[in-house]
Amino acid sequence: MQRRYWVETLGCPKNQVDSDKLVGTLVADGLVAADRAEDADVVVVNTCAFVEDARQESIDTILSFEGVRKDGSELVVTGCLAERYGDDLAEALPEVDQVAGFGVPVTLGSTRRQPAVPSLDLLELPRPAATAPWAYVKVAEGCDRNCGFCAIPSFRGKQRSRTIESILTEVDQLGAREIVLVAQDLAAFGRDQGQGERAIVPLVNAVAQQVDRVRLLYLYPSDLTDQLIGAVCDTGVPYFDLSLQHVSRPLLRRMRRWGEGQVFLDRMADIRRREPNAAFRSNFIVGYPGETEADHDLLLSFVEEARLDWCGFFAYSAEEGTYAADLDRVVPRSLIDERLQELSVLQDGITTESRDALIGSTIEVLVDSPGIGRSHREAPEIDGIVTVPTDLEVGSFATVDVIGAEGPDLVAQVRDSA
Repeated sequence: MQRRYWVETLGCPKNQVDSDKLVGTLVADGLVAADRAEDADVVVVNTCAFVEDARQESIDTILSFEGVRKDGSELVVTGCLAERYGDDLAEALPEVDQVAGFGVPVTLGSTRRQPAVPSLDLLELPRPAATAPWAYVKVAEGCDRNCGFCAIPSFRGKQRSRTIESILTEVDQLGAREIVLVAQDLAAFGRDQGQGERAIVPLVNAVAQQVDRVRLLYLYPSDLTDQLIGAVCDTGVPYFDLSLQHVSRPLLRRMRRWGEGQVFLDRMADIRRREPNAAFRSNFIVGYPGETEADHDLLLSFVEEARLDWCGFFAYSAEEGTYAADLDRVVPRSLIDERLQELSVLQDGITTESRDALIGSTIEVLVDSPGIGRSHREAPEIDGIVTVPTDLEVGSFATVDVIGAEGPDLVAQVRDSA
């Protein structure tokens, strides 16, 4: 009887790509997917360790599988938590059979607490064809930046870009109609290979030749050049996911980040003049050490003026080994929570208004699953959706009229069907 596997993925889209490639390896080794974790011979938890809440979720998930897995099965922990904490994690969780850093092959019958010595490069491994009409494609690993709050370079390493040829091969093998390019610092793609500062542009253009839609996630604002903006708009998916983090110039310098609110507003205004249907997403850290009430007010004003389509706010998490971990003027958690609530309420209203404004418009959607579609304004898994008639073929594009909005989601019908 064939051995069966179950892979549970936590964290960001980059982790999902790693899991897909791990699945490809397991399948190549003769394993088949289990219907439930309880039926698997090997259970793999691909963890996240970006902030404290993510680490706790990873640990809770690991322990939950320990309680349901069948006798004789193996519980393997991989991903960021395994890479960052390695042996300490193995000692703290004796329930785990193997703690494997990035790229370590899952070996059935492995020794408990086997050292995490990578022997595979997940970045370049093949992966199964996409099971949805869209797919993430990771174009680089690691990051060369030194943001004050981020520990990722300490365990993911320096940026390591793939070749355009290898990416195009993966895109072709996936067979998806929409490709979502991801990396920790996407706009810096190719810089580590001596390809120059704008290698991301020929990559976007090349992928756009192979698929109907190309979407980019995580763009550092200083790299949002006119050339890159043009390439994004030319794909027909004018969606800009900008890694802003804050808008107060002094606080951004304390974060070791570039920019300020007015610079961001001016750039967004330029894009909207060029492409009125452009959609914007960003994330902001709340409560970074030294964040004053004036800094918070600046962020509120920015959110009100910027009218971002989508926005996330996250409490600052002190990460061991980062520059910010030892900074003074720590913001009390109670105050952070108050600021998070104020920002979230403001943005929820803006998102609702922007979705309501689309009622009566005609849009093109990609049908992801029965009754669920997305236009260029919605990235998969993180933004709202467009509810469409269930008889539309999955994987097809449809022109629909928006007839309603329910919070972040739109309701649409096939054009001229009423």
